[in-house]
Amino acid sequence: MGLRLHPVAPRQGWLWITRAFALWRQRPLALVGLFVFFLVSLLLLALLVPGLGGAIGLGGLPLLTLGFMIASRSLLDGGPVHALQLIEGLRVPDRSRRRAQWTLCAGYMLGAMLVISLADWADGGQFEALQRALAENQPGGKGAAQVNAILADPRLAWGMLVRLGLTVLLSVPYWYAPALVHWAGQSAGQALFSSTLALWRSRGAFLVYSIGWMALMTAIGTGAMLASALLGAGQLLGVLVMPLALVISTVFYVSLWFGFADSFGARPVGSATTIDA
Repeated sequence: MGLRLHPVAPRQGWLWITRAFALWRQRPLALVGLFVFFLVSLLLLALLVPGLGGAIGLGGLPLLTLGFMIASRSLLDGGPVHALQLIEGLRVPDRSRRRAQWTLCAGYMLGAMLVISLADWADGGQFEALQRALAENQPGGKGAAQVNAILADPRLAWGMLVRLGLTVLLSVPYWYAPALVHWAGQSAGQALFSSTLALWRSRGAFLVYSIGWMALMTAIGTGAMLASALLGAGQLLGVLVMPLALVISTVFYVSLWFGFADSFGARPVGSATTIDA
């Protein structure tokens, strides 16, 4: 695939989202199933390799982004969506590309573990304590007071800022790196640099893209809470959260292909197929 960095207009950031939703509507169950398969694989890995499974799972995130780009490109070209696309980057005959993908996975795992460690240090373990308290909390019990005390601790807010900021910094070079290794044959280092450069040159589009996702998630969350309140069914919110989270996460990963295609001029195999919302 001949790839070349292209300028991207800011308005394209919103189109990446709308086109992702339009593509998801073509095969919703297959695409959500792909994401669920990855989550289940992580869970099994954590159970089979206690202590290390979670860290190894973090290293699989670059393969997840590439797998969804491959699946989205295949779907645009009228092809299938299947689980093996998640590891297609490791199944190519070119040994140098496989080695570069493994390097990206290892680097992301180490980077993510560093982010978690620094964030835990910054908040003094309050984020982990909050997760435990929420899991154990019983309505009207003393757990509610514990949750409120943790939320009032300023270290939690500081830790969340550190966690968010470092995650964004780690994500930038990895945004397109697996795809650039897979389709352009770049080395791991070159792909990380090219991805960073692409996001910088398309920063207007990515700003619109980020604002669009935040607005959508806020609107969906508010709508779910209002529906739960109007129907007087507090449990409805819990029922809605999981499927909504799966759909939003899936569509987010689908949208990565459209950003990559606009930034590097990539197109589906058979034609210059596009999809409009």
